[in-house]
Amino acid sequence: MDFIVFQNNTQPLLILQGRWTLKNLAAIEQAFDALQPRLPKTGAMLLDCNHIETIDTAAMLFFIGMRRTLRSSLKITTTGVSPAFLKLFKVMLPYYCDTEMASRWTQPASGMLYRIGKKAEDGARDFLLFLDFIGRSAVAFGKTMLHPGMFRINELAVNLQNIGVLALPIIALSALLIGIVIAFQSAVQLKTYGANIFIVDMVGISIPRELSPLITAIVVAGRSASAFTAQIGAMRVTEELDAMKTLGFDPYRFIILPRILATIIALPLLIFFSDVVGIYAGMIVSNLQLGISNVQFLERLEEAVSVRHYLIGLLKGPFFALAIASIGCFRGLQVSKNTQSIGRYTTVSVVNSIFTVISIDAIFSVILTELDL
Repeated sequence: MDFIVFQNNTQPLLILQGRWTLKNLAAIEQAFDALQPRLPKTGAMLLDCNHIETIDTAAMLFFIGMRRTLRSSLKITTTGVSPAFLKLFKVMLPYYCDTEMASRWTQPASGMLYRIGKKAEDGARDFLLFLDFIGRSAVAFGKTMLHPGMFRINELAVNLQNIGVLALPIIALSALLIGIVIAFQSAVQLKTYGANIFIVDMVGISIPRELSPLITAIVVAGRSASAFTAQIGAMRVTEELDAMKTLGFDPYRFIILPRILATIIALPLLIFFSDVVGIYAGMIVSNLQLGISNVQFLERLEEAVSVRHYLIGLLKGPFFALAIASIGCFRGLQVSKNTQSIGRYTTVSVVNSIFTVISIDAIFSVILTELDL
Protein backbone atom coordinates (compact mmCIF):
# COMPACT_ATOMS: atom_id res chain seq x y z
CA MET A 1 0.00 0.00 0.00
CA ASP A 2 1.25 3.47 -0.92
CA PHE A 3 1.07 5.90 1.99
CA ILE A 4 1.72 8.94 -0.21
CA VAL A 5 0.22 9.34 -3.69
CA PHE A 6 1.05 12.22 -6.05
CA GLN A 7 -1.39 13.37 -8.74
CA ASN A 8 -0.30 16.08 -11.16
CA ASN A 9 -3.57 17.30 -12.69
CA THR A 10 -4.71 20.90 -12.98
CA GLN A 11 -3.31 21.47 -9.48
CA PRO A 12 -0.62 19.20 -8.06
CA LEU A 13 -2.15 17.02 -5.32
CA LEU A 14 -0.35 15.00 -2.66
CA ILE A 15 -2.66 12.45 -1.03
CA LEU A 16 -1.72 11.00 2.36
CA GLN A 17 -3.46 7.75 3.22
CA GLY A 18 -3.28 4.62 5.32
CA ARG A 19 -2.18 4.08 8.90
CA TRP A 20 0.52 6.60 9.81
CA THR A 21 2.11 4.90 12.78
CA LEU A 22 5.58 4.17 14.08
CA LYS A 23 5.35 0.66 12.62
CA ASN A 24 4.90 2.06 9.10
CA LEU A 25 7.13 5.11 9.50
CA ALA A 26 10.07 3.66 7.56
CA ALA A 27 7.81 2.84 4.60
CA ILE A 28 6.25 6.33 4.74
CA GLU A 29 9.69 7.95 4.66
CA GLN A 30 10.73 5.78 1.69
CA ALA A 31 7.55 6.69 -0.18
CA PHE A 32 8.14 10.40 0.34
CA ASP A 33 11.79 10.14 -0.72
CA ALA A 34 10.76 8.28 -3.88
CA LEU A 35 8.17 10.94 -4.76
CA GLN A 36 10.37 14.00 -4.19
CA PRO A 37 11.95 14.02 -7.70
CA ARG A 38 8.42 14.12 -9.23
CA LEU A 39 7.18 17.00 -7.11
CA PRO A 40 7.09 20.51 -8.62
CA LYS A 41 9.90 22.85 -7.65
CA THR A 42 7.78 26.02 -7.56
CA GLY A 43 4.12 26.98 -7.49
CA ALA A 44 1.31 25.67 -5.33
CA MET A 45 0.31 22.19 -4.22
CA LEU A 46 -2.62 20.70 -2.32
CA LEU A 47 -1.91 18.41 0.64
CA ASP A 48 -4.88 16.05 1.29
CA CYS A 49 -4.99 14.40 4.75
CA ASN A 50 -8.57 13.12 4.48
CA HIS A 51 -7.52 9.52 3.81
CA ILE A 52 -5.26 9.08 6.85
CA GLU A 53 -6.91 6.37 8.97
CA THR A 54 -4.84 7.00 12.12
CA ILE A 55 -1.68 8.84 13.07
CA ASP A 56 0.57 8.62 16.14
CA THR A 57 3.14 11.00 17.60
CA ALA A 58 6.12 9.61 15.68
CA ALA A 59 4.35 9.89 12.34
CA MET A 60 3.07 13.36 13.24
CA LEU A 61 6.65 14.53 13.79
CA PHE A 62 7.49 13.23 10.32
CA PHE A 63 4.40 14.95 8.86
CA ILE A 64 5.45 18.28 10.41
CA GLY A 65 8.95 17.90 8.99
CA MET A 66 7.65 16.85 5.56
CA ARG A 67 5.23 19.79 5.46
CA ARG A 68 8.01 22.19 6.44
CA THR A 69 10.26 20.78 3.70
CA LEU A 70 7.55 21.24 1.06
CA ARG A 71 6.74 24.78 2.23
CA SER A 72 10.37 25.82 1.72
CA SER A 73 9.77 25.88 -2.08
CA LEU A 74 5.99 25.47 -2.61
CA LYS A 75 2.82 27.16 -1.47
CA ILE A 76 1.06 24.36 0.44
CA THR A 77 -2.67 24.20 1.16
CA THR A 78 -3.67 21.47 3.62
CA THR A 79 -7.19 19.96 3.48
CA GLY A 80 -9.05 17.09 5.11
CA VAL A 81 -7.71 17.76 8.59
CA SER A 82 -9.83 16.21 11.37
CA PRO A 83 -10.11 17.81 14.83
CA ALA A 84 -8.12 14.95 16.37
CA PHE A 85 -5.40 15.37 13.73
CA LEU A 86 -5.24 19.12 14.34
CA LYS A 87 -5.06 18.62 18.12
CA LEU A 88 -2.15 16.17 17.82
CA PHE A 89 -0.45 18.54 15.37
CA LYS A 90 -0.58 21.39 17.91
CA VAL A 91 0.72 19.13 20.68
CA MET A 92 3.70 17.81 18.69
CA LEU A 93 4.72 21.05 16.96
CA PRO A 94 6.77 22.39 19.95
CA TYR A 95 8.56 19.04 20.25
CA TYR A 96 9.53 19.14 16.60
CA CYS A 97 10.88 22.68 17.04
CA ASP A 98 12.98 21.53 20.03
CA THR A 99 14.28 18.57 18.02
CA GLU A 100 15.09 20.78 15.06
CA MET A 101 16.88 23.31 17.28
CA ALA A 102 18.91 20.54 18.95
CA SER A 103 19.90 19.13 15.55
CA ARG A 104 21.19 22.56 14.52
CA TRP A 105 23.53 22.59 17.48
CA THR A 106 25.13 19.40 16.22
CA GLN A 107 26.70 21.39 13.38
CA PRO A 108 30.38 22.15 14.17
CA ALA A 109 30.21 25.95 14.28
CA SER A 110 26.85 26.20 16.04
CA GLY A 111 27.76 23.41 18.41
CA MET A 112 30.94 25.16 19.46
CA LEU A 113 29.12 28.46 20.04
CA TYR A 114 26.39 26.69 21.97
CA ARG A 115 28.91 24.91 24.21
CA ILE A 116 30.77 28.17 24.85
CA GLY A 117 27.54 29.92 25.76
CA LYS A 118 26.41 27.02 27.92
CA LYS A 119 29.72 26.94 29.79
CA ALA A 120 29.55 30.70 30.33
CA GLU A 121 25.99 30.45 31.64
CA ASP A 122 26.89 27.56 33.97
CA GLY A 123 29.97 29.41 35.18
CA ALA A 124 28.00 32.58 35.95
CA ARG A 125 25.34 30.58 37.80
CA ASP A 126 27.97 28.69 39.82
CA PHE A 127 29.70 31.97 40.69
CA LEU A 128 26.46 33.48 42.01
CA LEU A 129 25.73 30.32 44.01
CA PHE A 130 29.27 30.40 45.39
CA LEU A 131 28.81 34.01 46.50
CA ASP A 132 25.61 32.93 48.25
CA PHE A 133 27.57 30.11 49.93
CA ILE A 134 30.26 32.54 51.11
CA GLY A 135 27.61 34.88 52.48
CA ARG A 136 25.86 32.11 54.41
CA SER A 137 29.20 30.90 55.78
CA ALA A 138 30.06 34.43 56.89
CA VAL A 139 26.71 34.75 58.66
CA ALA A 140 27.29 31.41 60.40
CA PHE A 141 30.76 32.58 61.48
CA GLY A 142 29.31 35.83 62.85
CA LYS A 143 26.69 33.96 64.85
CA THR A 144 29.38 31.66 66.22
CA MET A 145 31.45 34.63 67.34
CA LEU A 146 28.41 36.03 69.16
CA HIS A 147 27.68 32.66 70.78
CA PRO A 148 31.03 30.81 71.15
CA GLY A 149 29.50 28.13 73.31
CA MET A 150 27.61 26.75 70.32
CA PHE A 151 30.80 26.07 68.36
CA ARG A 152 31.64 22.37 67.90
CA ILE A 153 35.14 21.99 69.28
CA ASN A 154 35.14 18.20 68.79
CA GLU A 155 34.29 18.58 65.11
CA LEU A 156 37.10 21.12 64.72
CA ALA A 157 39.59 18.76 66.41
CA VAL A 158 38.59 15.84 64.19
CA ASN A 159 39.02 17.94 61.05
CA LEU A 160 42.37 19.26 62.29
CA GLN A 161 43.54 15.68 62.66
CA ASN A 162 42.29 14.68 59.21
CA ILE A 163 43.60 17.77 57.43
CA GLY A 164 46.82 18.33 59.37
CA VAL A 165 48.16 15.34 61.28
CA LEU A 166 47.22 12.69 58.74
CA ALA A 167 48.65 14.79 55.92
CA LEU A 168 52.13 15.03 57.47
CA PRO A 169 53.61 11.94 55.72
CA ILE A 170 52.60 12.99 52.19
CA ILE A 171 53.58 16.62 52.88
CA ALA A 172 56.98 15.49 54.17
CA LEU A 173 57.56 13.29 51.12
CA SER A 174 56.51 16.02 48.69
CA ALA A 175 58.66 18.67 50.39
CA LEU A 176 61.63 16.31 50.55
CA LEU A 177 61.44 15.54 46.84
CA ILE A 178 60.96 19.19 45.89
CA GLY A 179 63.97 20.20 48.02
CA ILE A 180 66.11 17.48 46.47
CA VAL A 181 65.12 18.37 42.91
CA ILE A 182 65.63 22.13 43.35
CA ALA A 183 68.97 21.70 45.11
CA PHE A 184 70.26 19.06 42.70
CA GLN A 185 69.37 21.04 39.56
CA SER A 186 70.82 24.22 41.05
CA ALA A 187 74.02 22.43 42.08
CA VAL A 188 74.68 21.26 38.53
CA GLN A 189 74.54 24.83 37.21
CA LEU A 190 76.26 26.60 40.12
CA LYS A 191 79.17 24.15 40.14
CA THR A 192 79.98 25.18 36.56
CA TYR A 193 80.53 28.82 37.59
CA GLY A 194 82.10 28.13 40.97
CA ALA A 195 79.18 29.77 42.82
CA ASN A 196 78.50 26.82 45.09
CA ILE A 197 77.49 28.82 48.14
CA PHE A 198 74.62 30.50 46.30
CA ILE A 199 72.69 27.25 46.36
CA VAL A 200 71.69 28.29 49.88
CA ASP A 201 70.08 31.44 48.51
CA MET A 202 68.29 29.44 45.84
CA VAL A 203 66.88 26.89 48.27
CA GLY A 204 66.30 29.32 51.13
CA ILE A 205 64.20 31.73 49.09
CA SER A 206 62.38 29.59 46.51
CA ILE A 207 61.16 26.88 48.87
CA PRO A 208 59.59 28.87 51.75
CA ARG A 209 58.38 31.75 49.56
CA GLU A 210 56.87 29.91 46.57
CA LEU A 211 57.31 26.17 46.24
CA SER A 212 56.45 25.00 49.72
CA PRO A 213 53.15 26.94 50.04
CA LEU A 214 52.08 26.00 46.52
CA ILE A 215 52.91 22.29 46.72
CA THR A 216 51.43 21.98 50.21
CA ALA A 217 48.21 23.70 49.12
CA ILE A 218 47.90 21.44 46.06
CA VAL A 219 48.35 18.33 48.22
CA VAL A 220 45.76 19.58 50.72
CA ALA A 221 43.41 20.40 47.85
CA GLY A 222 43.73 16.86 46.54
CA ARG A 223 43.14 15.34 49.98
CA SER A 224 40.78 17.66 51.81
CA ALA A 225 38.71 19.31 49.07
CA SER A 226 37.79 15.90 47.69
CA ALA A 227 37.08 14.59 51.19
CA PHE A 228 34.81 17.53 52.02
CA THR A 229 32.87 17.11 48.78
CA ALA A 230 32.47 13.36 49.26
CA GLN A 231 31.44 13.66 52.90
CA ILE A 232 28.89 16.43 52.39
CA GLY A 233 27.70 14.81 49.15
CA ALA A 234 27.04 11.57 51.00
CA MET A 235 25.03 13.55 53.56
CA ARG A 236 23.00 14.97 50.69
CA VAL A 237 22.34 11.54 49.21
CA THR A 238 21.31 10.04 52.57
CA GLU A 239 19.24 13.17 53.37
CA GLU A 240 21.16 13.86 56.58
CA LEU A 241 21.35 17.57 55.73
CA ASP A 242 17.57 17.69 55.23
CA ALA A 243 17.10 15.99 58.58
CA MET A 244 19.38 18.55 60.25
CA LYS A 245 17.37 21.42 58.79
CA THR A 246 14.13 19.79 59.92
CA LEU A 247 15.47 19.52 63.47
CA GLY A 248 16.53 23.19 63.42
CA PHE A 249 20.29 22.71 63.04
CA ASP A 250 22.13 25.00 60.63
CA PRO A 251 24.39 22.88 58.35
CA TYR A 252 26.65 25.89 57.78
CA ARG A 253 27.37 26.21 61.49
CA PHE A 254 27.63 22.50 62.28
CA ILE A 255 29.13 21.07 59.06
CA ILE A 256 30.71 23.79 56.91
CA LEU A 257 32.28 26.16 59.44
CA PRO A 258 34.39 23.57 61.37
CA ARG A 259 35.92 22.34 58.11
CA ILE A 260 36.78 25.83 56.88
CA LEU A 261 38.31 26.91 60.20
CA ALA A 262 40.26 23.66 60.56
CA THR A 263 41.77 24.11 57.10
CA ILE A 264 42.69 27.75 57.84
CA ILE A 265 44.47 26.66 61.04
CA ALA A 266 46.17 23.56 59.64
CA LEU A 267 47.52 24.81 56.30
CA PRO A 268 49.99 27.44 57.64
CA LEU A 269 51.34 24.82 60.06
CA LEU A 270 51.75 22.35 57.21
CA ILE A 271 53.54 25.01 55.16
CA PHE A 272 55.98 25.64 58.02
CA PHE A 273 56.60 21.90 58.32
CA SER A 274 57.13 21.71 54.56
CA ASP A 275 59.64 24.61 54.74
CA VAL A 276 61.73 22.74 57.31
CA VAL A 277 61.74 19.47 55.35
CA GLY A 278 62.44 21.15 52.01
CA ILE A 279 65.36 23.21 53.32
CA TYR A 280 66.74 20.15 55.09
CA ALA A 281 66.63 18.23 51.81
CA GLY A 282 68.48 21.08 50.11
CA MET A 283 71.10 21.04 52.85
CA ILE A 284 71.70 17.32 52.33
CA VAL A 285 72.13 17.71 48.57
CA SER A 286 74.43 20.72 49.06
CA ASN A 287 76.65 18.65 51.32
CA LEU A 288 76.77 15.65 48.98
CA GLN A 289 77.07 17.50 45.65
CA LEU A 290 78.99 20.69 46.51
CA GLY A 291 80.78 19.84 49.74
CA ILE A 292 79.01 22.57 51.73
CA SER A 293 78.89 21.55 55.39
CA ASN A 294 75.73 21.85 57.45
CA VAL A 295 77.27 24.65 59.54
CA GLN A 296 78.19 26.64 56.40
CA PHE A 297 74.72 26.08 54.97
CA LEU A 298 72.94 27.31 58.11
CA GLU A 299 75.23 30.33 58.49
CA ARG A 300 74.66 31.37 54.89
CA LEU A 301 70.93 30.73 55.29
CA GLU A 302 70.73 33.07 58.27
CA GLU A 303 72.81 35.70 56.50
CA ALA A 304 71.25 35.69 53.04
CA VAL A 305 67.59 34.78 53.55
CA SER A 306 65.36 37.36 55.20
CA VAL A 307 62.55 36.38 57.55
CA ARG A 308 60.04 38.05 55.25
CA HIS A 309 60.35 35.20 52.76
CA TYR A 310 59.12 32.75 55.39
CA LEU A 311 56.35 35.11 56.48
CA ILE A 312 55.17 35.64 52.90
CA GLY A 313 54.85 31.88 52.43
CA LEU A 314 52.93 31.52 55.69
CA LEU A 315 50.71 34.48 54.78
CA LYS A 316 49.49 32.67 51.69
CA GLY A 317 48.31 29.74 53.81
CA PRO A 318 44.99 31.16 55.12
CA PHE A 319 44.00 32.41 51.65
CA PHE A 320 44.76 29.03 50.09
CA ALA A 321 42.94 27.28 52.93
CA LEU A 322 39.82 29.43 52.61
CA ALA A 323 39.62 28.75 48.88
CA ILE A 324 40.20 25.00 49.23
CA ALA A 325 37.73 24.43 52.06
CA SER A 326 35.06 26.70 50.61
CA ILE A 327 35.17 25.07 47.17
CA GLY A 328 35.18 21.56 48.64
CA CYS A 329 32.16 22.24 50.85
CA PHE A 330 30.34 24.21 48.14
CA ARG A 331 30.67 21.39 45.62
CA GLY A 332 29.49 18.93 48.25
CA LEU A 333 26.26 20.92 48.70
CA GLN A 334 25.74 20.83 44.92
CA VAL A 335 25.65 17.03 44.83
CA SER A 336 22.26 15.78 43.67
CA LYS A 337 20.58 12.88 45.40
CA ASN A 338 22.33 10.11 43.47
CA THR A 339 25.71 8.46 43.97
CA GLN A 340 27.03 9.24 40.47
CA SER A 341 27.10 12.98 41.13
CA ILE A 342 29.37 12.46 44.16
CA GLY A 343 32.24 11.31 41.96
CA ARG A 344 31.62 14.05 39.40
CA TYR A 345 31.55 16.88 41.90
CA THR A 346 34.52 15.45 43.81
CA THR A 347 36.58 15.69 40.64
CA VAL A 348 35.27 19.19 39.94
CA SER A 349 36.12 20.37 43.46
CA VAL A 350 39.73 19.18 43.20
CA VAL A 351 40.22 20.81 39.78
CA ASN A 352 38.61 24.07 40.93
CA SER A 353 40.64 24.12 44.15
CA ILE A 354 43.99 23.58 42.44
CA PHE A 355 43.20 26.16 39.75
CA THR A 356 42.14 28.69 42.41
CA VAL A 357 45.28 28.05 44.48
CA ILE A 358 47.52 28.67 41.48
CA SER A 359 45.56 31.82 40.59
CA ILE A 360 45.86 33.18 44.14
CA ASP A 361 49.58 32.45 44.13
CA ALA A 362 49.96 34.34 40.85
CA ILE A 363 48.07 37.32 42.29
CA PHE A 364 50.35 37.30 45.35
CA SER A 365 53.41 37.21 43.12
CA VAL A 366 52.28 40.24 41.12
CA ILE A 367 51.28 42.26 44.18
CA LEU A 368 54.45 41.46 46.13
CA THR A 369 56.63 42.25 43.14
CA GLU A 370 54.93 45.62 42.70
CA LEU A 371 55.43 46.31 46.42
CA ASP A 372 59.10 45.27 46.11
CA LEU A 373 58.77 42.65 48.85
